[in-house]
Amino acid sequence: MGIFKPRKNKKFSYTPRHYKGEGNPFEIKHKFDAYRKTVDSGGGLKGKINTAWDDYKNNSNTTANKRVLIIILVLVLIFLFIIDFDLSIFFKR
Repeated sequence: MGIFKPRKNKKFSYTPRHYKGEGNPFEIKHKFDAYRKTVDSGGGLKGKINTAWDDYKNNSNTTANKRVLIIILVLVLIFLFIIDFDLSIFFKR
């Protein structure tokens, strides 16, 4: 009777109506996974950071890199403004 065993799910041989027959129709995959090195990379935190940094450095789209740097710069300036940091120490009189 199996009091301590969980019930197993029933399996059906269902194929979707508009399935063309290429790969698994139930596999959910991001459309850019084939172009990234950082997806499914192991090696702990250091390995993930190193692969992400290599992917960022080897990116051929330099406008995206510039955009990220500008966004980071603006956020840092907003943070310094919020904490009332005096920016005059960086300038000569």
